[in-house]
Amino acid sequence: MSEEYPIQAPPLLFPGQWAPESAYRTAFDLLARNAPGPALEVLEPALEREPDNRGLRSLRAWAFLLRAQLGRAEDDLRALVEERPDDVWACHALGRSLERQSRYAEALGFLRLAAVMSDDHEHRVDVLRVEGRLGDDA
Repeated sequence: MSEEYPIQAPPLLFPGQWAPESAYRTAFDLLARNAPGPALEVLEPALEREPDNRGLRSLRAWAFLLRAQLGRAEDDLRALVEERPDDVWACHALGRSLERQSRYAEALGFLRLAAVMSDDHEHRVDVLRVEGRLGDDA
């Protein structure tokens, strides 16, 4: 009985070899543990080797968000959204980054886009919060 499985084992790495998947997994684990500094230590050299790796760039943006380096996060996120406007996570994260910089009018479009694409309740709540802040400023 032979079945094909869609999940593949990661490639074997021997000492001295490098693969972006290893850097991604390590950085993701560190970010999930709220350790953005060590994650960036893994991500920066990996991105030097593969500067166009979208997954690694997304993780770097997440790390910058966790460290409240909002300008750097915004730069990465804008590039990610420009390349793929249908990336829900990048749109939402860019909106949140702009919101955290009190740039509500700019944030609202990205948050609305993410909410529409995802139909996620939390994304809709974010839109309402920013709309309320814009109303308060008027």
